[in-house]
Amino acid sequence: MVDNPKIQIRDVSYRYGQIEALSRISLDVPEHAVTVFFGPAGGGKTTLLRLINRLNDRVGNTTMSGQILIDDENIYAPGVDVPALRRRVGMVFALPLPLPGTVRENVLYGPSLAGVRSRSRLDEMLQTSLEQAALWDEVKDRLDQPASSFSGGQQQRLCIARSLSLEPEILLLDEPTSGLDPISTAKVEHSLLELKKQYTIILVPHSVQQGARVADYAAFFLMGELIESGPGADLFTQAKDKRTEDYITGRFG
Repeated sequence: MVDNPKIQIRDVSYRYGQIEALSRISLDVPEHAVTVFFGPAGGGKTTLLRLINRLNDRVGNTTMSGQILIDDENIYAPGVDVPALRRRVGMVFALPLPLPGTVRENVLYGPSLAGVRSRSRLDEMLQTSLEQAALWDEVKDRLDQPASSFSGGQQQRLCIARSLSLEPEILLLDEPTSGLDPISTAKVEHSLLELKKQYTIILVPHSVQQGARVADYAAFFLMGELIESGPGADLFTQAKDKRTEDYITGRFG
């Protein structure tokens, strides 16, 4: 277990109809660190990410048991303000999904929707978010150009900046570099090292190698079960469970 965890997952099970996607998952996620969820496809990693910011609320024919707590508060308790929760928990998906419009409009969409009207405050949020996403130097002279005119790697970092503009406490990243070239991937990974100073980050990596490079803490998922978890430096080099070791060394998956 982790001292003073930001997120506590307690005995969480989740079903899509009769299909069990997660089976009795218990896990602590430390604050101001990169926690990596890794394992073969279909292991439940993305489902768990979506449960942490309640993206699955409108998915029909599902059942959930257990608790997910952020700062010791159950996010599934009656009366929880879900839009406020999602402002606290940003999420970036595998495919870059910039909004129609300019770079500026993309980054400031959330703050504008939240009622921020001060031009100086918006300009500050714009620059800070783009700097944190390692994109400011590349786009600072092109802020009013369409987001669609930028490369895939730039669009993905723009999506990260858009999530950061709402100043979340937690950032969920679901294979954010799966479609990126090595240079763009390296830029995203480098930005994570800076972002974790301010945010709690959960990453589903594109590869085992990426997970090993960035993980402060790691958890291995297989067919809906949490097999083991621990400090990244330990898990990727001295896995205790043979299934974890076999996956890391490429014997399956």
